[in-house]
Amino acid sequence: MTGALSSDKTTGRTVLLAWLILSAILTITAASRIMSGQLPDPDDALRLVQVRDLIGGQGWFDMVQYRIDPPTGTPMHWSRLVDIPLLTVTLLLGEGAALVIVPLLTLGAVLWCVGKLAARLCGGEVVLFACLVCGFIPALLMQLQPMRIDHHGWQVASVALAMLAIAGSHARGGAALAGAAMAFGMSVSLELLPIAAILAAVLAARWWRKPHAAIWLITYLQVLAIGLVVLFLATRGTGAPSAWCDAVSPPQLVFFAVIALGATGLAATKPTRAVIAAGLALTGLTGVGALALIAPQCLAPPFAGLDPLVRDYWYVHIAEGQPLWQRPAAEFLPAMVQMVAALAACAMLWRQSTGAARVWWAEHAAVLLGALVLGLLVSRSLAFAAVIAAVPLGWLAVRLLGRMRAASGLGLRGAAALMIVLVLVPSAPVTVANQLSPAVSVSRPASVASAACDVRDRAASLRILPRGVVFAPLDMGPAILLETRHAVVATSHHRAEAAMADVIRAFIAPPDHARAVVASHGADYLALCTDLAEPALYAARHPEGLAALLASDSGPNWLEPVDALSTPEFRVYRVRLDETPSPPR
Repeated sequence: MTGALSSDKTTGRTVLLAWLILSAILTITAASRIMSGQLPDPDDALRLVQVRDLIGGQGWFDMVQYRIDPPTGTPMHWSRLVDIPLLTVTLLLGEGAALVIVPLLTLGAVLWCVGKLAARLCGGEVVLFACLVCGFIPALLMQLQPMRIDHHGWQVASVALAMLAIAGSHARGGAALAGAAMAFGMSVSLELLPIAAILAAVLAARWWRKPHAAIWLITYLQVLAIGLVVLFLATRGTGAPSAWCDAVSPPQLVFFAVIALGATGLAATKPTRAVIAAGLALTGLTGVGALALIAPQCLAPPFAGLDPLVRDYWYVHIAEGQPLWQRPAAEFLPAMVQMVAALAACAMLWRQSTGAARVWWAEHAAVLLGALVLGLLVSRSLAFAAVIAAVPLGWLAVRLLGRMRAASGLGLRGAAALMIVLVLVPSAPVTVANQLSPAVSVSRPASVASAACDVRDRAASLRILPRGVVFAPLDMGPAILLETRHAVVATSHHRAEAAMADVIRAFIAPPDHARAVVASHGADYLALCTDLAEPALYAARHPEGLAALLASDSGPNWLEPVDALSTPEFRVYRVRLDETPSPPR
């Protein structure tokens, strides 16, 4: 017992050291963004708006953003669970502190799970490297950096906790913890549903191999189903029975309840292996059937029914939502090198292990492979595979370091060192090649974070205008909501799909057609950063459209320039709908 406590303390100190190192590096590298208040993504800005509204008196169960597509507003699919730490730290230490502290606390939670798992599976010498590996995987690090306050970091932490839970020897407690972690993660976002299913498949395989291991799957499913109900009631209340397909709602609760009840009933019959396989398959089909009866629309892919205009001009341009192989080779290949290295490490650990440890590494590889497939399909989900890969990559780094130290020749040491670099920083060769190759100037539209037009700063300049509705590109909406009291027609959030389509339609349409769309939303102002990717896309595809004309400073007469706020990259207009339409100026 004393030895176990000592080991836990050592692991804790090592994890703390890794957290301090990574936190210091992340804070220093993000210092300029922290000082300027620059958020990494429009979703972070809208999350902060949501927290401010909560502090300002909006109801806990009221998830409507009333300043998006007024006067009715837009119901959000986000969870209050993510708002809790932001709200708490903001009330205690202020908003600026919350923007830095909460992401680093999320990082700490992830490192604690990774460190504990490394200590349990590989020994104390791997803990530090497994934790530090998290700082070398871009897909993971970008979700845990200061100012990144949206929900993805908490999803990663949920996956890390679930992996730690199912790696233990206490079946009921481990399964319950894994179920609770997945209930939390899916309540934050249904994006974790495939990971929850992969974990269920692994636990089902345990049951199939050993009948007495049924407790793993049964407890996991029971706690998952109950946890989802509890968290739904705690964050949505009883007054929100609507059937949504992009968040946990009554149809999903019924689905998981049916699965849990079916598996529990099956276990009570003491089934054979064949009956286990057939029974679980039937249980799954029954759950899907129940979902089809209640909400058949939820059987389709999440964005299957998206307005074609919104799909073509918005959805397919959201890089993090697209397949990983569509990313530039400089991003795709290094990510694949790390994931393949992690799978190879799992195979090596499986070969050298025996008994329960051997089985675990097969399970770990299976979950990692499933998460990698998910990450290939949806780039953003690679963060889940990354946190699962941390322990085997940490073990591999320690093994390579040991070989480097033991090597007698300079060549062998150099080869081992090169392997460590390729495992931890596979993008290094690309970086070196870019530095050595001649610089080529390529003109391309800027992202929100890199545009010459500082979206947040320009949005703040709109404060001097009387409160009204601003017609602006989708990616500018959150900054306007954050920095002003104005409302916007739409943001990049699909529940306002009709309003999103109207924004796109207006910017690509000729001025006389755009005027009718702008008028239908009662807009008082129109604003846009001309060098952002979104308006640049509109202008490139429709050179006769409103966005292209405004970029060339030749807008219609029903838009009156606000010269005091306008710059070459930022245009602001008052909407004058009483003016008779005329050709562009």
